[in-house]
Amino acid sequence: MFLKTTLLFCLTLCLFGSDCFAQKKTDEELIAASQASASSVFFQFSSTEVPVVVPGSFYDDTECVVRGGLPQFFGNAKNNKTLRIAYLGGSITFSNVIYRTQSAKFIQSMFPGVKVEGINAGVSGTDADLGVCRLYEHVLQYKPDLLFVEFAVNGGFAPGVEGIIRQTKKLSPLTSVCLIYTARADQLKIYGQGKVPEVIQGLERVADHYNIPSIHLAEEPAFLEKQGKLIGKSNLKSTDSLLVFSQDGVHPLQEGGNLYAAAIARAMAKLQGHKSVKSPDFPSPLFPDNWENAHMFEPLKGARFSGDWQSIDPAQSGLGGFKTWFPYIMKAEKPGSEMTIKFKGNMFGFFDVGGPEAGQLDLLVDGHPVKLSREGSSRYKIISGEGDNLNRFNSYCNNRYRGQFVCIELPEGAHLVSLKISGSSPDKKEVLGKNQLEDITQNPAKYDRSVVYMGKILIRGELVD
Repeated sequence: MFLKTTLLFCLTLCLFGSDCFAQKKTDEELIAASQASASSVFFQFSSTEVPVVVPGSFYDDTECVVRGGLPQFFGNAKNNKTLRIAYLGGSITFSNVIYRTQSAKFIQSMFPGVKVEGINAGVSGTDADLGVCRLYEHVLQYKPDLLFVEFAVNGGFAPGVEGIIRQTKKLSPLTSVCLIYTARADQLKIYGQGKVPEVIQGLERVADHYNIPSIHLAEEPAFLEKQGKLIGKSNLKSTDSLLVFSQDGVHPLQEGGNLYAAAIARAMAKLQGHKSVKSPDFPSPLFPDNWENAHMFEPLKGARFSGDWQSIDPAQSGLGGFKTWFPYIMKAEKPGSEMTIKFKGNMFGFFDVGGPEAGQLDLLVDGHPVKLSREGSSRYKIISGEGDNLNRFNSYCNNRYRGQFVCIELPEGAHLVSLKISGSSPDKKEVLGKNQLEDITQNPAKYDRSVVYMGKILIRGELVD
C-alpha cells in the first residue's frame, strides 16, 4: 500500500454514538452538530483495537516546528515512573478513533519502562474560549507532563489559546505545551501549495511568542492529495490506491486519523532528538485581551438562584452522559425563575445542556436589557440597541441532548447579570427547519416547554460576593 503509516489493526469509525452528519451541512454546522455528551477523563489506549501507527517515510521539515522543544517532558520521561499526557480540543480530540488514542499508544512505545496515562479533554464543537475556561478543571488539576492543544478547525481563537498557555505556566509550570493543527478538507490545498491556512498562521504567532513547538497534522494528507492518492471529502470507501480522508470535510475517518497520529509520532521523535537550550524568560502577553483570567465554576458557587431552580443529578435525570462534565445541574422551567451572577471582569457565560425542551432566558446586565453581536460560534459582545434574549434551543436539539455554551463579552468592570426563564418561546419548528419536523410533529409536548439545564458558570475575571 502507498500508505507508510500502515495499520496493524482495523477499527470501524463511529462518531459519538448514533449521531451522524448529513453531507449537505456546512463544515461549521458539522462541527456544531458533533457536540455530544462527555467522556471519561482518563482514557485507555493499550487495547489491540487501537490502531498502531509508525512514523513512516513522509518528511517535511515544516511539519513540526521545534522552537524550544519539550525538554521538561523528556526529562520527566527519564526520571518519572508515570507520564500524563492531556489532549485539549474539540470533536477531533474528543473522538476515540481519530488521532488521540493512536498517538498516546505511540508515545507509550517510546518509553516502555514508564506508565503513560492519557487525559481526554475534548469537548466537541467548541473553541479555545470555552477551552481556557475549563482548562483547570479538565486538565491542570491532574498535573499532566504534556498538553496537546487542538482548536484550529473550531475557529482557532488565538487570545484563548494564549490564555491556555499562560494559565498553564501559572498553575502547572512543569506541564509542557505543544500546539497541534488539524485542518478541514478544503484547507489541504493550501498546505499543498506550500502555504499555511490563515487561522493557523495566527496560532503560529502565539507559538513563536512563547517558543513552544507546534505540529501541522495535515501536511501528509495534503501531500497525498496533491499526488492523487487521497481525496479530502467523499462518501466513497478507501482503497489501496485512494485514501478517503473524511466524509464530512472535518472529522477524519480511521485512515485519515492515523495520518494525523503519524505526524505526532514523527514530531515526537524529532523533538526527542532536539538539543535543549535554556528557555527565555516568560514573555509578556501577545494579546492584551488574552483569556488567561478565564474560569469555570459550579453553578452554586458562581451564581445565586431563585424561583423553581433545583439541583438535579444528571445520572438520575436522563442526562447521565453529561455526568463527567456536570456533577450536578441546575434546572428550571417556571417563567421568572432567576439566576444572578455578580463579578468583576469583562466576560460571563455558561456551559449548559440543550435538548427538545430547551427554552429562552431573558437577560439583564446591570439592570438593563442588552443587544448582542455574534463574534464567534458561541461568543458575543454587548452593543447598543434593544434587548435580546438567549435562546438555548437550536437546530441540533432535534430529539437529542447536546452540551453547548455561550460567552458574552462586555466592558471591564463590576457587573450584575440577571438571567430569567423567559415567558416567551421560540418558534421551534422554524428553528429546526423543514427537514427536521418529524419528531416535533409526532411528539409536540416534548418540545412545548421552556427548560434550562445549567451546568457551569463561565467568568473572565473574578466573582464578587
